[in-house]
Amino acid sequence: MSETSTTHETADVLVVGSGIAGCAAALAAAREGSEVLLLTKATKPDGASTDWAQGGISTTRDDPASLKEDIIAASDGTADPDAVDVLVDNADDAVEDVLLETLEIEFDGTEGDAEDSREFDYAREAAHSENRILHVDASTGTHILRPFLNYIDDHANIEVRQDTAALELITHEGRVHGIVSDEKSDGNPIYAGTTVLATGGIGALYGRSTNPDDATGDGIAMAALAGAETADLEYVQFHPTAYAGDDPFLLSEALRGEGAILRNAEGERFMSDYHADAELAPRDVVARAVASEREETGEVVLDVSPLEFEAEFPNLAEKCRERGVDGDEIPVAPCEHFLCGGIDVDDRGRTTLDRLYAVGECARTGVHGANRLASTSLLEGLVWGLRAGEDAATADATPEAVEAPDLLNRDPDLPERFAAEKFTRLKRTMDEYLGLERDPDEIARASAVLRRLKGEVDAYIRTRTARDLYELRNASVVALLIARAASENTESKGCHYVVDDAADERTAEPPADD
Repeated sequence: MSETSTTHETADVLVVGSGIAGCAAALAAAREGSEVLLLTKATKPDGASTDWAQGGISTTRDDPASLKEDIIAASDGTADPDAVDVLVDNADDAVEDVLLETLEIEFDGTEGDAEDSREFDYAREAAHSENRILHVDASTGTHILRPFLNYIDDHANIEVRQDTAALELITHEGRVHGIVSDEKSDGNPIYAGTTVLATGGIGALYGRSTNPDDATGDGIAMAALAGAETADLEYVQFHPTAYAGDDPFLLSEALRGEGAILRNAEGERFMSDYHADAELAPRDVVARAVASEREETGEVVLDVSPLEFEAEFPNLAEKCRERGVDGDEIPVAPCEHFLCGGIDVDDRGRTTLDRLYAVGECARTGVHGANRLASTSLLEGLVWGLRAGEDAATADATPEAVEAPDLLNRDPDLPERFAAEKFTRLKRTMDEYLGLERDPDEIARASAVLRRLKGEVDAYIRTRTARDLYELRNASVVALLIARAASENTESKGCHYVVDDAADERTAEPPADD
């Protein structure tokens, strides 16, 4: 990172976000010789969604056609086949290059006959037709991200700056020239030849989420406000098995892949009534089934008695004990998990704005369509991060110090807890009207509430620069975009289930009784 003669900070490539996608983009750009600045709101690894990822990272096991078929089937036929080809054709090389050779991640497995050989313990998760997922216990994200962050932090061409939020994109005539960060009270402009957004998801928009608390949709909002196109924002995925009590946490799909069973309050195994693949049905189907059984019977539990739970998933067992769950039946409920849409990008992560890229959960590559297949998010972040970083570094773009947005810092005696109170209203609206099931009238109601909320936020953000206000602004922008996308799509597909269109819900005939 350097400074221009006018003391403006510059970087060849600016990356915003420190999950697997941001790290991959930074690594690829640095490999091309670019000076890279990586900014992240996080102050420790668990501030990035990647650190929370449990199940694993999918590979093809030398059968890309099979993985492609599973991705498209899980998406209810809506995934972009060309984008899926990019993912599966690059999957194994990316995993081998970065995770195995560069970072030397020790995935679970058994020792082979030869001292230098290793057979991986490939897992299977819902909607996968075979065992193909590399994992480390049920905390794969942690075991990938922390070595990755250490590696790029030590790289000579990469500067990592923590606890730094991007507030606005710097744009001029349809071209992005960097960002304004919150490092100064009135904003700190940072100019870049190319900018890569890798800001993660939107979990903070909902009352219950498996995301970090600061997953406020920052990159999507900044890009949309700057004029970038977005797509598929109605497809908000809910994971079917999060702990149902206070302080929710994800119970990995790997549990069901290994034989765990969903039961209702009457002790009945019910998933075969909803889908032929029972517990291994696509996430959207399982999530709605769990919600329905909870409503009808009062509770749904994940029965882990078929597993060696303590031995196979010790970290999940510990989390259960911490919450007073010592038996084999863990109460579960659906929980916001992943945004399948986002900033519209091409096969190199290029957005519709010149010199702006987006990767990871904030990007819409087309891979996931209406519903994401398990353990493809880390893979997508890795593959598109590498491709975007390389392209951003070779774009022959020089930082230009154009006029940056004027962020004022006049404090108008902001009411105490303003942001927290508005976030509470936003989450309540999203939970009630834009959750697992959507009704057209309720979507319209949500839009009206969210428009009013955004207007209230805008009145303050014009006169005060503060991270929590910008996060609230970003969350309200993305919430409105989700509501708009939901209102424009009247067909039930995957994660977007329109109650008026209930007859079109995707299910398969239950298998015949033996």
